[in-house]
Amino acid sequence: MNTPISLRDLPQHNLFRPGDVFVLFGELFGRGYANGLVNEARKAGMTIVGITVGRRDEAHALRPLNDEELAQAESALGGTIINVPLMAGFDLDAPAGTPNPTEMLGKLTLKTWTEDTLDWAHIEQCRSVGVKRFTDSLAQVMARLDGMIPAGANVFFAHTMAGGIPKAKVFLAIANRVYKGRGERFMSSQTLLDSDLGKLILKNFDEVSANTFQHLIDASAAIRARVQAAGGEVRYSAYGYHGTEILIGGQYTWQTYTNYTQGLAKMRLERIAQAAWAKGIKATVYNCPEIRTNSSDIFAGVELPLVGLLSALKKENGGAWAQAQWQACGALLADGITVDAMLAKVEAFHTSDVMRPFRNFAAWPMPNSADQADLTIGTSDEVQKMHKDPKALVTDLLSALVIEATGPLMFLESSAPSGPVLWLNHDIIARQLNQLHA
Repeated sequence: MNTPISLRDLPQHNLFRPGDVFVLFGELFGRGYANGLVNEARKAGMTIVGITVGRRDEAHALRPLNDEELAQAESALGGTIINVPLMAGFDLDAPAGTPNPTEMLGKLTLKTWTEDTLDWAHIEQCRSVGVKRFTDSLAQVMARLDGMIPAGANVFFAHTMAGGIPKAKVFLAIANRVYKGRGERFMSSQTLLDSDLGKLILKNFDEVSANTFQHLIDASAAIRARVQAAGGEVRYSAYGYHGTEILIGGQYTWQTYTNYTQGLAKMRLERIAQAAWAKGIKATVYNCPEIRTNSSDIFAGVELPLVGLLSALKKENGGAWAQAQWQACGALLADGITVDAMLAKVEAFHTSDVMRPFRNFAAWPMPNSADQADLTIGTSDEVQKMHKDPKALVTDLLSALVIEATGPLMFLESSAPSGPVLWLNHDIIARQLNQLHA
């Protein structure tokens, strides 16, 4: 893929209605993109079915949700959860009596991790165990789900699985330096990826963020065939990230957060959708804008492009509601600090000689550099200090707006999707928001 394929027109068609089934393929946790799509399914009156990743006991054994956990999860979802653990990844899997990858990483030290090697033959055995565990459980989930889909219903499968960082102490210290380190604390992301530790993390990212989408498409083949034979339609969506077009110098321009280590897995996710599409399966990866979530907060500076959404709201014929968002954001800033000043700070970041070379779509995801990390993390710190309260940020407000917009965009576009990989940039996000609040 040489250039982003952007959604430019607001989708108008809605395939889904009461009696249809929405399947959330990933657990609903706090703030995040999945909430926007679930809200649209509720508005459409669909039957909502969810899954769970399960929980681990003190010995790291995977278990279903207990009664209290299940009740809370179903209440948050507004639907039924099939209580079969679908934890993705293989970092805690291994053949019986052998160490799992997380235990293997426990032997790495901060002094030696760049040279430490892993037993790749054993890791492949662990991966096979993890994949079999996941696909066996998925077969159980699909058997139960099949009985929950009435004849003639349409089905929307929303894949939301992402992540895959092993819970190894050595990595937590390294991650803080790769994603938050400046000056003497800076660490090259390429150094991480060239190490055995980095290569293991990339494999686990693939399993969690990408390969689960393939497993979902494969495991639901019988359901898909039955639904389509009865005249129904089946759709699949997944959340990607591959940079976003935002306003830079008054023009929508592609930019990205550097270094996005999960980027290789997100491109694998795109290829899975493209392969499914070639077989006539309507599967679409939506590359969504940067937002702040519980998981994205590790990436200092990932939130900076969000600030430009305020300008996009005005550019896309925003009226009184758009102006109200400017005022709400201004109210969060410290005395004497204006929204214009914050926008100017972020604009200077994007147009700097340091950041311009990272707007290289063909080279994505690029490794970080000392100058880039210093500017990204430094600008993030400076923008935070422009606020009255570090726990009430403009980027929190704007993140919620992006989630609000991506919900209907993905939901309606999936009714009659135009392709397997689509970018949701600030122009279409702003237009959707202005339409919702006209």
